[in-house]
Amino acid sequence: MAEPGLGIRIQGLHKRYGTGDTAVEALKGVDLAVAPGEVVGLIGPSGSGKSTLLKCLGAVVEPTGGRMTLGSDLIYHDGWRIPDLRALRRDKIGFVFQAPYLIPFLNVTDNVALLPMLAGRPNREARAAARELLAALDVAHRAAAMPSQLSGGEQQRVAIARALINRPPVILADEPTAPLDSERALAVIRILNRMARQYATAVIVVTHDEKIIPTFQRIYQIRDGRTHEEAGLGRMLE
Repeated sequence: MAEPGLGIRIQGLHKRYGTGDTAVEALKGVDLAVAPGEVVGLIGPSGSGKSTLLKCLGAVVEPTGGRMTLGSDLIYHDGWRIPDLRALRRDKIGFVFQAPYLIPFLNVTDNVALLPMLAGRPNREARAAARELLAALDVAHRAAAMPSQLSGGEQQRVAIARALINRPPVILADEPTAPLDSERALAVIRILNRMARQYATAVIVVTHDEKIIPTFQRIYQIRDGRTHEEAGLGRMLE
């Protein structure tokens, strides 16, 4: 489990949509903790609250109760405690999606360097950090390529580099292996595990992908708006 003040921790998180007789309680007191360097799976059927939980974790949707700590920051306690949620998402949360969503008119290096540039980091410094990450992810040779010139696996590696560029305490990966075959899917999970350890990042992977579920040491299953922690198998990564 995560240490207090590190990684990500949520306690008693609630989310209600609507009011009165038509209100829907999507999250009913969710507890979850992920330590720095840990990759956990989040699974559950459609309608279980998985997407709502991910949006709350990503500060995209405001919960209606509970507490959320990200790194050393209390970011939600019965209301947002961070004044600038855009800066929070930019600097403290990395996102990896099913589709890479790379900007088609920027080359690979500038796709990765864009976020720190937007945060005010000098362009040369941001590009140097991007190239360092691309090398760590074995796609340095594609640094000048355009997204359309990359394979699906290469695009996801670039998306992971983009998620890591600001060294966020947490990465949220939403079905990151869904479009990939077994070999490439497992390669992406290996990379996420390696990067999580290297950068002390807590990683939550939302997935339906049966190919990768056996790789997790821990799994949170969400059912009817509540989480249930399970021990994973933790295999298939060697």
